[in-house]
Amino acid sequence: MLRTHTCGELRLDHVGQSVTLCGWVQRTRDKGGILWIDLRDRYGLTQLALEEGVETAEVREQARQLGREFVLCVTGKVAERHSKNDKMPTGNIEIRVEKLDVLNPAKLPPSSSKTTPTAATTCA
Repeated sequence: MLRTHTCGELRLDHVGQSVTLCGWVQRTRDKGGILWIDLRDRYGLTQLALEEGVETAEVREQARQLGREFVLCVTGKVAERHSKNDKMPTGNIEIRVEKLDVLNPAKLPPSSSKTTPTAATTCA
């Protein structure tokens, strides 16, 4: 089996467990000393965390090269989030990444669901 859990099922009860998740990169946020990745699958969204001095430099550098819609398989430990997000079911936990495999890199999509089409981007 490729994954141990889906991106929508991990909760505080899983803290300390080693898990493997697979999914698409929804969004990345790089604040220098810490990098967050939102990983999604058809079941939900889970935040991955890579912090300087905690995760290896090799894994952090690999994560900095990721783009939207890259397909990943990540292994790590479930940890309680310091800044919880009550708006998402998995908002109390994050995965501290130990291993990251890119299953499929993705080219930047031509449009985003966050943008509104204009006359220039629609078919004539």
